[in-house]
Amino acid sequence: MLSEKVKTAYDNFYTNSDTEWRMLGAKYKAQNIIDVCKSIKPVKVLEVGAGDGSILHFLNEWNFAKELSALEIAQSGVDLIKSRNLANLKEVKTFDGYVIPFEDDSFDLVILAHVLEHVEHERILIRELKRVAKYIVVEVPKDYRFGVDNRMKHFLDYGHINMYTPTSLRFLLQSEGLEIVTDKVSMTAPETVKFNEFINKKAPKTFVKRIKIELEYRIKKSLGSILGKKKQEQFANAYTVLTKKSDQNLQIF
Repeated sequence: MLSEKVKTAYDNFYTNSDTEWRMLGAKYKAQNIIDVCKSIKPVKVLEVGAGDGSILHFLNEWNFAKELSALEIAQSGVDLIKSRNLANLKEVKTFDGYVIPFEDDSFDLVILAHVLEHVEHERILIRELKRVAKYIVVEVPKDYRFGVDNRMKHFLDYGHINMYTPTSLRFLLQSEGLEIVTDKVSMTAPETVKFNEFINKKAPKTFVKRIKIELEYRIKKSLGSILGKKKQEQFANAYTVLTKKSDQNLQIF
C-alpha cells in the first residue's frame, strides 16, 4: 500500500496553474502511446496514474479506444479528470498506488506513462498491471546520465526515485514475464523545450537561443538516424515500450 506520507504529498499535486505545460507534454506522450500501439486495436483502456487527465484528453480526442478508464492516487487529479467531461471516459477513481480495483483481464491495454519512476515498489505494481490486461504500455523519462547521483535533489524534487535506461526498463519488464512487442525512443520536441525555457524559467526569448534549441534537436535527430539505435537511446529524453503477457513465466518471485 502507498505510504501515507507519499499520498499526502500528491493529494494536492494538480491544483496549481501549470495546465498549459502539462497539456503540451501530454500531447507528445499520447502520440508515443499511439505510435507503439499501432499493431493492436484496444477497446477497453485503463490509464494508471492518470494525473490530471492530460494524456486521456488527447487519447479521447483522437479516438484511441472506445472505453477509457483512469486511476489516480490524488483526489485533485480525479476531480480534474472528471471536469474534462471526456466522451469516451467510462470510469475514474482513486486507488492506493498498488492494488488495481478491477477483475483479472478487465482491459485490453493498461497505460503507465511517467509513473514508474515515482513508484517505491515497482514490481508489485507491474504485476497488478499484468493481472488486469493483456497489453501494457510504459513510458519513462530517460533521466539516467553519468553523474546523476550528484543531482539527487533535482530529481527527488520531482518525485523521481527510480532511474531507467531503455535497457534497464526492458530487463525489468521481461523479468516480470512480459514480452516486448515494440518500442520507441523520443527526444523532447523544440516547442516543449522553448516553453520550458521562456515560460517556465522565464529566460529571455533571444533569436540565438531559439535557433540553438532547434539546431540541437535536428543535429541529434540526424546523428541518431545515421549512427543507429545506440546513439538514439543516448540522445533520448523518453522511452516508450508496448509489452504483452509472455507464454514463458520468467517472473523471478
